[in-house]
Amino acid sequence: MTASASAGSAPSTPANQRVRLEFFLVNGGIVLALLVVAVVCTALAEPRFLNRLNLINLGRNFSFLLIPAMAQMLVMTAGGFDLSVGAVVAIGSVVSALAMGAVLTAMPGAEGLSIALALAVVLAVGLGVGLVNAVLIAGFRLSPFMVTLAVMSALTGLALYYTQGIPIYGVAESFVTSVGRGQIAGLPVILVIALTILALCILLQRFTVLGQHIYAVGSDERGARLSGVPTRRVLVITYAMAGMLAAFTGFLMTARIGSGQATIGGTLALETIAAAVIGGVSLRGGVGRAGLVAMAALFLTVIANAMNLLQFDSKYQTLVLGVVLILALGMERLLLRSRGS
Repeated sequence: MTASASAGSAPSTPANQRVRLEFFLVNGGIVLALLVVAVVCTALAEPRFLNRLNLINLGRNFSFLLIPAMAQMLVMTAGGFDLSVGAVVAIGSVVSALAMGAVLTAMPGAEGLSIALALAVVLAVGLGVGLVNAVLIAGFRLSPFMVTLAVMSALTGLALYYTQGIPIYGVAESFVTSVGRGQIAGLPVILVIALTILALCILLQRFTVLGQHIYAVGSDERGARLSGVPTRRVLVITYAMAGMLAAFTGFLMTARIGSGQATIGGTLALETIAAAVIGGVSLRGGVGRAGLVAMAALFLTVIANAMNLLQFDSKYQTLVLGVVLILALGMERLLLRSRGS
């Protein structure tokens, strides 16, 4: 019995330990642990954290990071970057307010029409920016980093030049009350929308051909092309979806703040990349799961909320975000080493 028992128990060898470590990292163990620690520590340090109003505010802020983080995840999984995501959010906010204001000026009281038209215009703008990124990157083989950096600079300058940094008012009041402040079954409407987008991204990755093609292009674009994958088309669709998601985020932010502002989204590029990397998206492409990125986005939102409750200076919040991103890069290096050894 002793011999059989010892034969049946697997010895803890270095190889087994590496396998368990890789399984823990790949399946989001660290992200979940960080999230739990952040929630528990914040709740203990600041009792107001569990206040219902704070949790509702936390849910809305989480949504405003989750949606563009999904955009960043898709692009990074395909082997690229999108530094223009924050600028597209700002443009989406300004365009939303301008479109609603124009319709309501021409047809006072037509709030439903103004909201629908603003949404259509915002999505069209996001699609246009995404297609510009895609054509330059997939068509002319330019660097995703440099292309999206240039587009970010151009969009930011355009938005600030047009608005002069002044908020654009004229947003439909029903849009603010029903979407920006509205709730469904106790949950903010914006959070319900964001979770719906998260579910759609999970379905896209797991059950669609496009999702598999995005993984293939990010893993080995040349190999995917030789295997018959329309790599350029996949990149065009991916950047187009990213642009529309970012612009839609600006549309929702307009509902929350009640005006279009060119100054929002300034740190979103860094925040979305941090959420993606912490959530296990590889900087080399081909690896990324929407559920883990969502947990990472929630972790970053909890950290920001905790620092606000504890009245930390905003400059320290940016510092903490940078430190967290460096640690996330270290986690990715640890995962790559465990795979390679």
